[in-house]
Amino acid sequence: MYVQYLFWCIAVITTTKYTCMVITVGLNILRTGGNWLKSPRPYHPFTGDIKMKILVSDPLSEEGLAMLQKHFDVDVITGLSESELSAKIVNYDALVIRSGTQVTRKVIESTSNLKIIGRAGVGIDNVDVEAATEKGIIVTNAPEGNMLSAAEHTIAMMMSLARNIPQANASMKAGKWERKNFMGVEVNGKVLGVIGLGRIGTEVARRAQGLNMTIMGYDPYISKEKAQELGIKLATVKEIAENADFITVHTPLTKETRNILDTEEFNVMKKTARVINCARGGIISEEALAEALKSGRITGAALDVFINEPPKDSPLLECDNLIMTPHLGASTEEAQVNVAITIAEEVTSVLNGGTAKNAINIPSVKPEVMRVLAPYINLAETMADVCAQLLGTSYERVEISYYGEIAEKDIRPVTVAALKGMLQNALGSSVNYVNAPALAKSRKIEVIESKSETSGERPSEIQIKLNNNGESVSVTGTMIGDEARITGIDGERVDIIPSGYMIVAKHINRPNVIGPCCMVLGKNNINISGMQVGRAAIGGVTIMTLNVDSEVSPAILEEMRGVDGILTAKLVKL
Repeated sequence: MYVQYLFWCIAVITTTKYTCMVITVGLNILRTGGNWLKSPRPYHPFTGDIKMKILVSDPLSEEGLAMLQKHFDVDVITGLSESELSAKIVNYDALVIRSGTQVTRKVIESTSNLKIIGRAGVGIDNVDVEAATEKGIIVTNAPEGNMLSAAEHTIAMMMSLARNIPQANASMKAGKWERKNFMGVEVNGKVLGVIGLGRIGTEVARRAQGLNMTIMGYDPYISKEKAQELGIKLATVKEIAENADFITVHTPLTKETRNILDTEEFNVMKKTARVINCARGGIISEEALAEALKSGRITGAALDVFINEPPKDSPLLECDNLIMTPHLGASTEEAQVNVAITIAEEVTSVLNGGTAKNAINIPSVKPEVMRVLAPYINLAETMADVCAQLLGTSYERVEISYYGEIAEKDIRPVTVAALKGMLQNALGSSVNYVNAPALAKSRKIEVIESKSETSGERPSEIQIKLNNNGESVSVTGTMIGDEARITGIDGERVDIIPSGYMIVAKHINRPNVIGPCCMVLGKNNINISGMQVGRAAIGGVTIMTLNVDSEVSPAILEEMRGVDGILTAKLVKL
């Protein structure tokens, strides 16, 4: 049939120009066995190449769509359920989403051609990044596209709080004239506390300075020098709670930042304080905030984000002194165009064999390089994470030392992974393998690499050391087969498989220390699944590591520190 089709085309079209075209099409039909006529991944009619397919499952601006449609076959299908998306995604090379689509493990495991998931926005809470990484799919976002819109929305919320604009508007539309009920305050000369000094937090601070406000800021990963450059006085969360007139949060939602403003913080705030959250629901305890607003403990609050969206049955809905908007921080025409263009560029680059500048997980590298480095990339990230949790503060310097065979390789991706592991506890998903070095540099963290072809007992070892104000923590690790191991902490030899929950305690090496320490866990129903004890001279300081099966509360850790002979006890969560 296909041969007949070819010769029929030649016979009908006699013009040489078009004859060449049709012959090319016919030859490609023959070459592909007719698949060009029926394939869901259409062949280019003149080259025979498969045209890559992109599924856009949430609304995207026309500018972004136009960029993708120049190079690829694009389908826009919104409102898909998990089952519908799982069935539909099979033949696509890229998936472009916003916040509406849930890209679950089930969806990802249904893919066969997918190379990249592009989130046109900042958050990636709706993507199972771990499942995507396991399948070798790049996950990327657009972290800067809506930055200015979010900062401006924060300022708008602050001004609305200061002048009671929404309440006055509602009163006027109800036919009332209640000037005395809506007495406001000036922001001029007031103190603004900014919790989280990343891109958006910094932009908010700059705009507030233009309003002649004094800025206090909290960010465990920003140096005093950087804060001074920005004109911000560094402070603790408690100090901000005690002194600020307005408080705004701009951190990612991590285990460290969840409920960073809770009952304890509200109880020390000024009665005239006003609180703003345009970042992520859950950073401020909604229950504690509702109580503070209802009791008059603080004057007001403004929220653009909520733990559950929409916030049905929330106690916050009962608070008249609360301004609420339906997650509008990025809802400007400019922001929607910016994030769409950014993600279109990312997807185009990856599908054309390039890299993703804003990759959340490991970006694409040559397969032969990944086979060698992948285990050490994961090891370095985990080790740096452990270091960061043990030091528990900001850092002036990170030293990354490579020993043995790994020192002969191009270890730059491994160093980047270490920086990511170091920063991600405070900055969460906003840190990736591309921006980690820039984030470290912006916080004036000195990064030192060293290599030695001489190794210890293992063919390859890595040591990571964090330093700050005379304090330091070091972790040494290696690969044994395909298993990551931590082999040293602060010079003490250990043999730990890093996973789950670990308690790392420094103690005096003498009798009647370890037993009472473990009894504290036992009486609190914390099961110990493994133990390592370092060796030191009797009376010397050594390290004990305890693998436990559940999280350990700060109160239990404090009780452990109260055991005679225990110097420090910290929980590491991996």
